Amino acid sequence: MSVVEQYARAHIVTDAAVPLIDEQEAVPVTLRYDPDRDPRSVRIRLPGTGGREWTFDRRLLEEGLRAPAGSGEVRVWPCGRVQAVVEFHSAQGVSVVQFERQALLRFLRRTYMAAAEPVTH
Repeated sequence: MSVVEQYARAHIVTDAAVPLIDEQEAVPVTLRYDPDRDPRSVRIRLPGTGGREWTFDRRLLEEGLRAPAGSGEVRVWPCGRVQAVVEFHSAQGVSVVQFERQALLRFLRRTYMAAAEPVTH
């Protein structure tokens, strides 16, 4: 199965000490899905976090695009008609990431296509 990696532009608001993030500027965020590693999870990496990735259930991302979803470390909710918010909680603080909803939908569609690929040897 194929790994899906997509870059999306997002606005990040954080109370964590993250250098090089200008909350006014959209920054590239890495969305990743590796069905061989974990077919139920997606990963998101924010810039300026020293490679910190958040891994969470792909269903949470899908549900959060329709209605508020999640608890604990990751929460997702729609924000108007064209935006979606993913909120990450860690010991360093909270990061709120605002995406274009279409970018997340496109990523999810690609993950489901990758998961459906036949295995060939």
